Amino acid sequence: MTSNDLEKFDKMKTAGNLAARTLDLITQYIKPGITTSDIDKLGYEFIKDHGGHSAPLFYRGFNKSLCTSLNNVVCHGIPGNKILNEGDILNVDVTAIVDNHYGDTSRMFVLGKTSVKAKNLIETTYDAMMRAIKILKPGVKLGDIGYEIQSFVEENGFSVVKDFCGHGISTTFHEQPNILHYGKKNTGMELIPGMTFTIEPMINSGKYEVKVLEDGWTAVTKDKSLSAQFEHTVGITENGYEIFTESAKGYNKPPYL
Repeated sequence: MTSNDLEKFDKMKTAGNLAARTLDLITQYIKPGITTSDIDKLGYEFIKDHGGHSAPLFYRGFNKSLCTSLNNVVCHGIPGNKILNEGDILNVDVTAIVDNHYGDTSRMFVLGKTSVKAKNLIETTYDAMMRAIKILKPGVKLGDIGYEIQSFVEENGFSVVKDFCGHGISTTFHEQPNILHYGKKNTGMELIPGMTFTIEPMINSGKYEVKVLEDGWTAVTKDKSLSAQFEHTVGITENGYEIFTESAKGYNKPPYL
């Protein structure tokens, strides 16, 4: 890796750490009775108070700081006055900018007791992301990442969303390459040291098809089945990988507290 790569990694770790700490902070507040706007405000203020900016705010007209995707919302849910209830599952997606570098991460949250199927969906989604991350090193191909996720998810009876994908990220929110969460082994671009991107599988309990609502952002499952997502920002090192968005509190998957 070059000195430029090392500097980029350091700055992305700082941004990724702030995004992860934002999710750590809001964890204690996510319980029945809170609204998604309340969560958004908490995230906005924490990022601002710690020297960062929220990347989604005003991005292509998006008017909130976080994405809050509830139950059958696959991604890009817009925070609003929706009150969260017992049994809901929620993805919160945070991207912080610090010193012009981006850190992008999301986690699932469970409000009180939820169904066994929802718990299994969340567990499978997290495990699929981590299985893909653990194979990362120079020489691995992008198709290997997609294969790792898709084969595991489908073995467990769930489906991989194909309309959205992970992406390159560094000093720009979305860069090449696209990181598909489905694919065939030994296909696609080869990973090289210095690459930085997100892995963020969206997994449905029903079929994989999605539709985008009239707001132009909110993507939901066509069959109204539940959806889950986790996301990390990672970098490729000389002989492996580094995760930039790990929780300092060890909050990997619910239950957190």
